[in-house]
Amino acid sequence: MGKRLGILFTMVVVICLSLTMSTFGAEKEVAYLSLADYTGPIAGLNVPADMGLEDFIKEVNAKGGVDGVKIKFIGIDTRYDVARAVSAYKRYRRTPRLLMVNSISTGIGKAVARLIERDKKAQLVPGDGEFQAHIGRTFLWGPAYQDAFAATLDWIMDDWKKKGKSGTPVVGYLSWDNPYGREHLRGGKEYAEKLGIKFLPPEFFPPGTLKHDVYLTRLAKAGADYIHAGGVDPTPTNVIRDGHALGLTKTIQFTTDYWGPTALGIGVHAEALEGTVITSFYERGEDARNNPFVTGQWKKYRGSMDKFNEVYGMGMSWGMTYVAGLKKALKTAGYDNLKANHMYKAYQELTGLTKHDIQGPCAYSPKSRLGSKVVKIYRVKDGKIVPITGWREVPNAVGLHTF
Repeated sequence: MGKRLGILFTMVVVICLSLTMSTFGAEKEVAYLSLADYTGPIAGLNVPADMGLEDFIKEVNAKGGVDGVKIKFIGIDTRYDVARAVSAYKRYRRTPRLLMVNSISTGIGKAVARLIERDKKAQLVPGDGEFQAHIGRTFLWGPAYQDAFAATLDWIMDDWKKKGKSGTPVVGYLSWDNPYGREHLRGGKEYAEKLGIKFLPPEFFPPGTLKHDVYLTRLAKAGADYIHAGGVDPTPTNVIRDGHALGLTKTIQFTTDYWGPTALGIGVHAEALEGTVITSFYERGEDARNNPFVTGQWKKYRGSMDKFNEVYGMGMSWGMTYVAGLKKALKTAGYDNLKANHMYKAYQELTGLTKHDIQGPCAYSPKSRLGSKVVKIYRVKDGKIVPITGWREVPNAVGLHTF
């Protein structure tokens, strides 16, 4: 009996030691969840963005991670569908040390926000100004959509004066009939009124619409001097292509937002897009191609620059923000006690963080959820996207709207 007890005791000790050694030797890991669109209407930009993020994470992990902690990238194809995204979040919300969720659309961000607050996690969204108006656990990638649209309106006023025009211009607005498409006007419309601009009744169309002639014709007949084309490329490219076919680009200046023509649209419709103006919070076109930090990573992981899209750099900036936040969170809590709430608090301490000129300095703080406060204005010229201004601070259009 004593011999059997001795053997049993030895086996227990061996098992315990084995489990202890296994736990001790386990790789430290945190997670990043992307509620993405890889096959839907914004896949043309979301795919290269997540490629930039994933490659940046590979680079960090290859160098040992952040203070020995590796980052796990989880990309889920939601197809730009809110219900799919909510389901995916619920499925992955219990992932160990899930510190950040990137909700790829305005609609998804709004739907997931309530769950994020309940779970005491943190999320990123493209540009919904409501999350700046009502501070919570949701952070924007850059300036709010309406703030950037206000910056576009400022440029329109400058352009109008440079052309020697009297009075104020007539501006039309054409975009998707969804939360993203309408967000620009929640403060942007009030800013247009503040400038004295005659703002035409906006035109909205469903994502996936193939032809836009009827909407463009209405705006043109109403006397539009400028038309702002929303949607995610290739949608704005297709809108301006249709405008070009109608002869409107000869007399009407077309402008776009962050998701305006990229290499995706330029490569197919360069002639139709000639002269298009793009407002962006991240480097576009030639700026992105001349950024060695961005192109160096692309060449290392993706090879030839033939298929390079500047949104890749924006994805890298997500990774830089996550790494900076993780460093602060680990310093505060240590790995064993690390929770999403620590990352939420850490992001609020990233004010002034720079990102190799991919975008302006980070503006996160306890009172700000803006990823940055500056944009640059670009123009399509001779088949290339070139800057026509430096970085310029956006107006506070969010503050003009009652949410």
